[in-house]
Amino acid sequence: QVQLVESGGGLVQAGGSLRLSCAASGSIFGITIMGWYRQAPGNQRELVAVITRGGRTNYADSVKGRFTISGDNAKNTVYLQMSSLKPEDTAVYYCRMLAINEYWGQGTQVTVSS
Repeated sequence: QVQLVESGGGLVQAGGSLRLSCAASGSIFGITIMGWYRQAPGNQRELVAVITRGGRTNYADSVKGRFTISGDNAKNTVYLQMSSLKPEDTAVYYCRMLAINEYWGQGTQVTVSS
């Protein structure tokens, strides 16, 4: 079964940057949307950014201008470049890919210290 493997999380000071990566362990045919979501303790999982097969992007208002999503459909990989990080960005970040089936990563912790 195909799995999504995330990497790039960690601890960073406020104002710093991190780049998250998510790659599928095998081929996923017909991906229509790739995205990143996050969940902070006590909160529901929320959308951070998505990118369609055609390259259209959408961002949560809280990250606009600071985060950039990009994807490589051929490699079944999606990235999230995060800049100007804030303590409120602290959360577990999950990637998601939507094709005929839905795939989720296991999550990677991002901690931003003040």
